[in-house]
Amino acid sequence: MNSSYPASFYAATANRKDARPELSESLTADVCVIGAGFTGLSTALHLAERGFSVVVLEGSRIGFGASGRNGGQIVHSYSRDMDFIERHYGTATADAMGGMAFEGGKIIRRLVKQYDIKCDLKDGGIFASCNSKQFRGLQHHKALWEKYGNDQLELLDEKEVQKYVGTDRYTGALLDKSGGHIHPLNLTLGEADAIESLGGKIFENSPVTNVQQGEKAVISTPKGQVTANFVMIAGNAYLNGIGDLLPKLTQKSMPCGTQVITTEVLSKEMQQQLLPQDYCVEDCNYLLDYYRLSGEGRLIYGGGVTYGARDPGKIENLIRPKMLKTFPQLKNVKIDYAWTGNFLLTLMRLPEFGRIGNNIYYAQGYSGHGVTSTHLAGELVASAIQGQSSRFDVFANLPKYPFPGGRLMRVPYTAMGAFYYDLRDKLGI
Repeated sequence: MNSSYPASFYAATANRKDARPELSESLTADVCVIGAGFTGLSTALHLAERGFSVVVLEGSRIGFGASGRNGGQIVHSYSRDMDFIERHYGTATADAMGGMAFEGGKIIRRLVKQYDIKCDLKDGGIFASCNSKQFRGLQHHKALWEKYGNDQLELLDEKEVQKYVGTDRYTGALLDKSGGHIHPLNLTLGEADAIESLGGKIFENSPVTNVQQGEKAVISTPKGQVTANFVMIAGNAYLNGIGDLLPKLTQKSMPCGTQVITTEVLSKEMQQQLLPQDYCVEDCNYLLDYYRLSGEGRLIYGGGVTYGARDPGKIENLIRPKMLKTFPQLKNVKIDYAWTGNFLLTLMRLPEFGRIGNNIYYAQGYSGHGVTSTHLAGELVASAIQGQSSRFDVFANLPKYPFPGGRLMRVPYTAMGAFYYDLRDKLGI
């Protein structure tokens, strides 16, 4: 149990630092949500808006996991795009998922506006190509996304991209004006406030120790329990301690770590030099770099993956060289914050949605595209619990494959694959 947030820029600038109470009684509810990250909060909020009574149980703090430590970028679609989905699962599935690919970002903007959430929301995102092959990929990407309704895209050539990003590293870019960025921990805290404003209850430092299945589920914590008609499991990479259900949710996924650093506050001149339009950026490499300016003008820069969520050691030593490769003008800038956090990877890099029995739902495994996909997941789970499950079932019906070699070999096999694709990126092939 973690009663405080890991040190990060987001934790240091959280709008609210006091903890909600620990569950110490027996409650009943229509729905019990396990996990107060984006998936759990989005589910609880969409349910509360529909009039359901909701209890959220969080083992540590709201947004403790990836939801409160990520790069904060509103990136649409999934870790695999619709052409991949069509090849593997058919046109009908691709069209259905394509129709939902841009919904998560719209949900975020609606919640921010409707509940007046202070999370430094800014519009605009850039996908930057590091070689000619990647730029051709962006041309294809633009046509694909336009097919599914995104009409806010613009291709930038090598000279044009330098109007948006102060580096000569890129051969071109795709600008998505419907993308954007946020302070992710403050978004989770604002969503939690919204749930409570609608009558929902949230308990922190209340790890779930067991889920007893039945017509009504009984969810136990060290000091209390919740009896609910439905359960939503939203622990993602930080799922633990729920008894016999755990293997069903972890055998086909793998936690992975990513690292982030944040500079000191930069001068207005330097901010203008680096990102004059204040858009967020991610490159097109397999092991990608991503960065943006914070609300107060710090550069937040992340990149790299550690498979199996092992501790990477000195984070600044890993990420600072990446930052300086992009922005050598920052060589004398001080790094004020450095942290790591885990996301959950699936073999096919598509989210895993499903049911256990008739009344236990789960959604996890966003594979690096969690900020928007989690918010979509909450809407789909809430609709399914309400009795409208067709859109949820599009995801739930996707096959779920185990990693080759099982749990023992998933880390080395995946790391070898990542090395291969990283080498292809570097060679531009």
